[in-house]
Amino acid sequence: MRRGGGRRFPKPSLAPSTAAEATPALDASVIRNLDSAFSRRDSDANSLCSSRPASTVGAILNFSDRATQVAALRVVNTFLAPAVTLRGPLPAARDIQAALRLLVDRLHLPRNDATFDDDLIQDLRLLGCPYKVTRSALKAPGTPHSWPVLLSVLHWLTLLCHSQGDDPDAPSGPSDDLLLYITQSYSHFLSGDDAAVETVDEEYASKARMTGEAYVATARALEKEAEELETQVNKLISGPSRREALESEKEAFNADIHKFDAVVNAWKTKFNEREQSFGDLEKELEAKVSDTQRAAAEIQDLLKQVDAQPVNVKDVDRMRREMQAIEDDIANAEKGKTALEDKVWELEAKLVTKLEELERHAEQCNQALKKLKPTVAFQYMIDSKGSSPAEMLEAAARKC
Repeated sequence: MRRGGGRRFPKPSLAPSTAAEATPALDASVIRNLDSAFSRRDSDANSLCSSRPASTVGAILNFSDRATQVAALRVVNTFLAPAVTLRGPLPAARDIQAALRLLVDRLHLPRNDATFDDDLIQDLRLLGCPYKVTRSALKAPGTPHSWPVLLSVLHWLTLLCHSQGDDPDAPSGPSDDLLLYITQSYSHFLSGDDAAVETVDEEYASKARMTGEAYVATARALEKEAEELETQVNKLISGPSRREALESEKEAFNADIHKFDAVVNAWKTKFNEREQSFGDLEKELEAKVSDTQRAAAEIQDLLKQVDAQPVNVKDVDRMRREMQAIEDDIANAEKGKTALEDKVWELEAKLVTKLEELERHAEQCNQALKKLKPTVAFQYMIDSKGSSPAEMLEAAARKC
């Protein structure tokens, strides 16, 4: 813990101005007057708060109440945005630590990260904070037990920053360049140096003109960016929303799921059919296996019966001779059959030749009859089904 609670060093923004010392146009009396005027400001947050009671910052509130916590958190977030944002109802520990460090920096209090907790307790005591915070609360800021106390301290420090004029939304005062210009111009005016006054006026007017042009360019760039953002907003508004896009994707996914279910059901049906056919094939296989086993058993029985019957060598020789004789008879019969088939083919060839000759003679007879012109017109035709020449001719006469 930091020892002693003496007077702090003044803020860098409130230190005696050195701009006048660097200005060669000012005499020593004007510099002394300016330094005296600027040095009369308050030097640190302790001297600032010692002149005003704690009630001027804000009345003590009951931060155990839910509505009070929401209102106080809104005030703190408004002041710290966008650097830090505390998300209720219970912000993260790192966000609370960042908010405390940022408020200490806004109050221009010296900060040491190694002893930050002890320094913060000392600073709150010196500033007259009505809320008491412990080291355990600072070590575990994200717990429900320590959050109301830390929120009260955050809210009180925020109001203290507002009371010191450290408000980002408040209009800023005149710049250092403007104060320097006014000081130099008024000094030359008091000295009666009109040429120096005109020179200072021209220099400041030139700087102001350049600054104005830069501001105009910045404003135009911001307008262009605003138009682009507006175009994007219109595009987002006119297009489908995120929810509609997600719903369309959900519908597409549902359709795919239905298709997949249909495919799965079809394959399930095929699998069931295949399983049923496999069951039938297994039954058939079992039946064939049983038939094969039964046939094998019968063959074994027959072999046993054959083995059990006595066989004589003479009978075997006789049977072999008879079988050989039968085979010879079969071979002779085959030869005779072949010879008969050859004779049949020869006779058929001769019959065809004779039939062709008979047809040729019948045609000649028919032509001769046409020349004779008999009273009864008839002609000869050969009947291949006749067994004799007379039958073939009589059949031909009846056909006419």
